[in-house]
Amino acid sequence: MVHTAYDTRELLIDCPKKINAVEYYGAKLLLACSDGSLQIYGSESANRSSSYQNLELKKELYVLERNVSGFSKKQVWSMEVLASRELLLSLSESIAIHRLPNLEPVTVISKAKGAGAYSWDDRRGFLCFARQKRVCIFRHDGVRGFVEVKEFAVPDTVRSMSWCGENICVGVRREYTILNATNGTLYEIFPWGRIAPPVVVPFPSGELLLGKDNIGVLVDQNGKLMQEGRICWSEPPIRVVIQKPYAIALLPKHIEIRSLRVPFPLIQTIVIRNVRHIQKGNNGIIVSLERSLFGLFPVPLGAQIVQLTASGNFEEALALCKLLPPEDSSLRASKEQSIHIRYAHHLFENESYEEAMYHFAASQVEITYVLSLYPSIVLPKPLEKSVETSGESTLSRVNSGTTDYYTDTSPTYQMEADECPPLEPKKMNHNTLMGLVKYLKKKRPNIVGKAAAEGTEEVVSDAVGQVTRSKKSNKGRVNVSTDSGAREIAAICDTALLQALLLTGQVVAVLDLLKSFNYCDMKICEEILKKGNHDVCLLGLYKYNSMHREALKLLHELVEDSKLEHPKITTRNKFKPEMIIEYLKPLCGIDHMLVLEFSTRVLESCPTKTIELFLSGNIPADLVNSYLKQHAPGLRATYLEQMLSMHEDGISQNLQNEMVQIYLSEVLDWYGELSAQKKWDEKLFIPTRRKLVTAFQGMSEYNPESFLKRIPTDALYEERAILLGKMNQHELALSIYVHKLHVPEMALAYCDRVYEGGHHQQYGKAQGNIYLTLMQVYMNPRKTTRNIEKRITNLVSSSSTGNLKSGWSTVKSKGRGLGKKIAEIEGAEASKIKASSGESGRSDYDTDDVIEEVNSTLMLDEVLDVLSHRWDRLHAAKTVRLLPKDTKLQKLFPSLGPLMKKTSESCRNYAVIKSLRQCESLQVKDELYEQRKGELKITGDSVCSLCSKKIGTSVFAVYPDGNTIVHFVCFRDSQNTKVTGKGSVLRIR
Repeated sequence: MVHTAYDTRELLIDCPKKINAVEYYGAKLLLACSDGSLQIYGSESANRSSSYQNLELKKELYVLERNVSGFSKKQVWSMEVLASRELLLSLSESIAIHRLPNLEPVTVISKAKGAGAYSWDDRRGFLCFARQKRVCIFRHDGVRGFVEVKEFAVPDTVRSMSWCGENICVGVRREYTILNATNGTLYEIFPWGRIAPPVVVPFPSGELLLGKDNIGVLVDQNGKLMQEGRICWSEPPIRVVIQKPYAIALLPKHIEIRSLRVPFPLIQTIVIRNVRHIQKGNNGIIVSLERSLFGLFPVPLGAQIVQLTASGNFEEALALCKLLPPEDSSLRASKEQSIHIRYAHHLFENESYEEAMYHFAASQVEITYVLSLYPSIVLPKPLEKSVETSGESTLSRVNSGTTDYYTDTSPTYQMEADECPPLEPKKMNHNTLMGLVKYLKKKRPNIVGKAAAEGTEEVVSDAVGQVTRSKKSNKGRVNVSTDSGAREIAAICDTALLQALLLTGQVVAVLDLLKSFNYCDMKICEEILKKGNHDVCLLGLYKYNSMHREALKLLHELVEDSKLEHPKITTRNKFKPEMIIEYLKPLCGIDHMLVLEFSTRVLESCPTKTIELFLSGNIPADLVNSYLKQHAPGLRATYLEQMLSMHEDGISQNLQNEMVQIYLSEVLDWYGELSAQKKWDEKLFIPTRRKLVTAFQGMSEYNPESFLKRIPTDALYEERAILLGKMNQHELALSIYVHKLHVPEMALAYCDRVYEGGHHQQYGKAQGNIYLTLMQVYMNPRKTTRNIEKRITNLVSSSSTGNLKSGWSTVKSKGRGLGKKIAEIEGAEASKIKASSGESGRSDYDTDDVIEEVNSTLMLDEVLDVLSHRWDRLHAAKTVRLLPKDTKLQKLFPSLGPLMKKTSESCRNYAVIKSLRQCESLQVKDELYEQRKGELKITGDSVCSLCSKKIGTSVFAVYPDGNTIVHFVCFRDSQNTKVTGKGSVLRIR
């Protein structure tokens, strides 16, 4: 039976105009309509009464008595009857005051223009309203009307406001704030929430109800939280009206009525669609729709309960008992509980378990009383004593679905309880356990909600500095806290529910329970799940209780066991390493070391996903590298390779150096083994050496100087050449390609990369010089070979590295894009030409230096080959000066021929362009001359545009348009008011 606290009656149907605001005065309904008019409605019974005041709202339809057109120029958004002063306050574009009952205009508060909220203090006669970022206070004087008292500035626009004693509570800048009406001091209470607008509802006693989304918080006149608790609405309310003993809230979909007694249970839900406003009347609530009105009238209580109890209709009697007022709460509560217990005993003995559990739940007894009928259910140890003695005092504290009662056991109730026959524990079967499951599921939402509400109250109290308890929130607990009655009951309920679900084979429901908010006892549930080999459920239990290390250990054992041909652990689920990675993802922001500890176990089997875990979890790469260096050195290269291939720009210089050092160490070990066996060959390559070469070429955030010192002088020439190139030592790098590796193609490709990398520099200064340097290496090979080892040794051993760093540091930003080659180098074809990039740098030889040719063997063919293939990138004059004097011109024809052809073609093109420019210039001059040949004919009918007189033989002036003519005298006199615009140029004739 639905608890009906209010009856709904139609008061007005099909109003011809839209209703913006409603007020109740005497027996009349005052309706502010959308067109600015005010309509007055009355009932027939009220019209027959001679008294105009103190009449109650009638349960009948109201009829139109008077229509006041033009009541307001614009729409009225809110009205309030100031009953003690016989005034009507209306908020439109400003605040207007009319005298009741005849609605004579009294005043209009012009300063309230644009006001969005107001509040009236009837006891003191003070009116406050908010306009923009100002709060104004006016006082009503019976003689002078409303007089301004104060005006204060607030940080932002006021969304809601109400008087609270001597202060004003305002909702401003997403905070509830107390404004001292004397000095304007602001005191913040707490935020109003993220979903609903601020709701400030005053109580007749002076307290306030402040809305925080779907929670109503009670505060006193100074903004301090009260101990009565919090009102939890099902949805954020739009407006709340207080009519003791109920709070009526307008919600988006319905009207919700809750008791003002703790814990503020839901009394009634009234579904009326499209409700726009609710207003308190003398004896009811006025519900305003767009074109109609409803009235909510209180229902008399207690009339039907006596008859239903006498007739034995227990179901109806139990439903109506909930409507009783609190005067005889102890006696009537005992009657209600007695009915439920008798009925539940009867049903349980007749094996109607589900219905019996329903009445046990309604009887408000502790759940331990019901669980004592199930001996196979293990309860938390701190509560076993209460279970054993539950038969003696089971009803001294009773829990219901809507409220808690802490009452002494009365003699009458004890006598009725003793009359009930004792229940013997039944043999456990599926139906018995299913009844218990449904009972616990029904009780659980309210029990867990109460336990969670205690934590919510603590959080709100901490937020405003009013800590009422010294308990701490135990989110990651191992055992449920036993210093809270609600949490004790919640632990019993959830622990018993988990066992009942397992005994009935509902494993999926157990997982859902463990994944959601619960109070399961850790020790008992862990032991039960281990015995039953419910590994997935055990993982969920560990995870919810933040026992991540135990969960990961178990998961790792299951993954390793799944790899065996004959697993030791029998399970239906197949556990894979990816499950560990998925588990670790939420922990990246909580415990980096725990993530690193268990991720290293799957890094080798799932390298890509593990690196993605590190990247998505924002774990510092240096931390990962340091951890691997300590605990898994063999996985460092794998991690750094994947890191570079997936996130090239995110790897630091330190990590690049680390990775290249690892490659170089492996290559040097390999070189040492082959050298000891005298099998070393510069052309030999292993995958690690290919990765090293690729890293040297493609990476930029490393220090080439440190690696150059580690490379032997008689081997690894290609690596040495790359490092010298990074340091802008182009001559030494080219010398190695030509005289050590004997691969001119690599030397030419090196020059191409340097030339293309420095294309933005001036021609001939940097780009062409690299080819000149190569030609010099070719033309003096003995000198180059003799000095190369000495120069490299001096370069490496030099203690002054400032010039070197300035050379190679400028190329750091050029080496992006080749990181993925390291990961893909396995299986690649052997190649000696590597793609890299670098700065052009400066030449190691000046082009004006004289080439020493004594005792030198010229590599003239290679020089001519460079000249023939790169003639367009060389400065012709400087190149010819480098060649020996006895070089035959016939050999230079392949390069000089195209150069001369290109030069001649350029000269012809420039000559044609010059001729075209000259023709264009002549055309422009001709057009200028044509524009200057304008003619104007003056006749006897020609008149001045200013004075409208004939020009005759007077001196005249012509405007640039060629048609407007004026007397020169008129033009001179009209300089201050020109006809065709300021700055016009005239021609005088």
